[in-house]
Amino acid sequence: MTQLSNTDHPQAMPGLQAELSEPIDTMYLTFPVGTELYGVSITVVTEIVGLQRIMSVPDVPHYIKGVINLRGKVIPLMDVRLRFGIPEKEYDDRTVVIVLQVNDAPVGLIVDGVNEVLDIPDDHIDRAHSFSNSEGRSLVKGLGRMDERVAILLDVSRLVEDEEIDIVDIPAARA
Repeated sequence: MTQLSNTDHPQAMPGLQAELSEPIDTMYLTFPVGTELYGVSITVVTEIVGLQRIMSVPDVPHYIKGVINLRGKVIPLMDVRLRFGIPEKEYDDRTVVIVLQVNDAPVGLIVDGVNEVLDIPDDHIDRAHSFSNSEGRSLVKGLGRMDERVAILLDVSRLVEDEEIDIVDIPAARA
């Protein structure tokens, strides 16, 4: 298990991945949102950065906070609390942006902090078929069991899709 500090925001995940001895397809970056623990596959995580100036974008869903310019790349930001219908809270020094690469486009998730990278083998993941919406689609890929803890594992491609907008199609994301 590799521990990530909430105060030391690594600038790139490749170095972290090189430290891990287990195969990375069973590794999940975990983070709290409200009182729950969530996880995303580290195969799509490119970096974790501290919060910086967010530029507003008009005519987007309320959970799209805007974009950031990260070393010349314009990255759209989604506030995960708002996406999940959890009450908004003021950003603080623990708030971070998890930058993902989804469908060849960068996307940033604003989360309350990061916890750790966990190895969750497939046989410890309960699939989320019962969590699907009316179209049979769910943001939840599965529930990862680790001893007494459970992490809600997210399907990131579905997380960034919405009937109102597809975040990876925001023109700035391709700039």
